[in-house]
Amino acid sequence: MRTDLAKEILKKVRRIEIRTNRLVNDSLAGQYHSIFRGRGMDFDEVREYQPGDEVRTIDWNVTARIGHPFVKKFREERELTILLLVDVSASENFGSAAQSKRELAAELASVLAFSAIRNSDKVGLVLFTDQVEQYIPPKKGRQHVLRVIREILYFRPLRRETNVAQALDFANRVLLHRAIVFLISDFEAPGDQQQALTALRRALQLTNRRHDLVALHIQDRRETELPNIGWLTVEDAETGELMELNTGDEKVRSRFQQTAEAHGRNLQQAWKSEAVDFLELDTAKSYVPPLMQFFKNRERRRR
Repeated sequence: MRTDLAKEILKKVRRIEIRTNRLVNDSLAGQYHSIFRGRGMDFDEVREYQPGDEVRTIDWNVTARIGHPFVKKFREERELTILLLVDVSASENFGSAAQSKRELAAELASVLAFSAIRNSDKVGLVLFTDQVEQYIPPKKGRQHVLRVIREILYFRPLRRETNVAQALDFANRVLLHRAIVFLISDFEAPGDQQQALTALRRALQLTNRRHDLVALHIQDRRETELPNIGWLTVEDAETGELMELNTGDEKVRSRFQQTAEAHGRNLQQAWKSEAVDFLELDTAKSYVPPLMQFFKNRERRRR
């Protein structure tokens, strides 16, 4: 790798670290801890009973031996495994605003990863197209998270198309214990949409039964709304297919929008029917308010 390119990569990763670290430190690390619980409770120690303690926590053996009540104290078995499933298919490189969908995915992954390591959790990464392109096993530490961000931004996949179900199936094979799985994708797949949706729902159901699954849907407004600029040649990023559209025709723009909105509704229905938490994000808007609201809503439900 050329020295100037390596420096530019490091600068971009560092900028993302600085931006997301501020958000994690100020707002999200505590909420993350509240809404993503450990696997259980471990015995810690015994202490003397105090008014208000649960009677059920009294250690009767110690109480009988010493002659006055003692209670068992437990601590949360905190260490969690976070797995980031990130779509790096060709459509993720698109962006009509300040950043591409892939760049937004990297920032989201950074926020989640730094929140995780603040809480001593492990973070792993799966990069996928219509096959799994790269797997980085879960680990702790800042350097590990920086590598995760770098790979999301600069990894060059071998394939162009998308298969979300296959990525979820891979996660189910490599995760031996319950984990938190963040699925980050635009959920755009070529081919038979109904067939892809059926496969996605099956994979969502299986993954959400074994793990805590959260879907982060990244969108760009130009994939749902065509500008009125006359004839336009549109290329499908994943298949390379070219199509000419008369964007000056209101009916063409309307059909394009209706098709995109129907796809979005089908995805929402799939997530809701399989009880999968989901969040929709736009490359043209800040991800911070919706992400913070998502964390607050989830914490409220948990309580």
